[in-house]
Amino acid sequence: MELSDWRTFVHYFLHLVFPVFIALVFFRKNWKKAYFLMLATMLVDLDHLLATPLFDPDRNSIGFHPLHSYPMIALYFLGTIFLKGNLRIISVGLLFHMFTDFQDYYLWNNIN
Repeated sequence: MELSDWRTFVHYFLHLVFPVFIALVFFRKNWKKAYFLMLATMLVDLDHLLATPLFDPDRNSIGFHPLHSYPMIALYFLGTIFLKGNLRIISVGLLFHMFTDFQDYYLWNNIN
């Protein structure tokens, strides 16, 4: 497997599979609901539709797209602390989504 294949695998694993583990650890009682709510947070990527070009593998989503901005990330973080129930789960999903996009850019663009 080439490096770009690993990058794609890790990116989608963190977006689609790893939230199961987050749900099982932090929201065990309702883990299925938590998992699907966290998957639904991928709708945050609709802000990518505002970009030109629509997809650029070398562009950092964090700080570029409106819902991936640092003020929004701060709100997602605060939501994990102060919100309850489904809103907390959504905040956790959004924050983890930002982590996934962060690692996708900073980790993989610095490996040579």
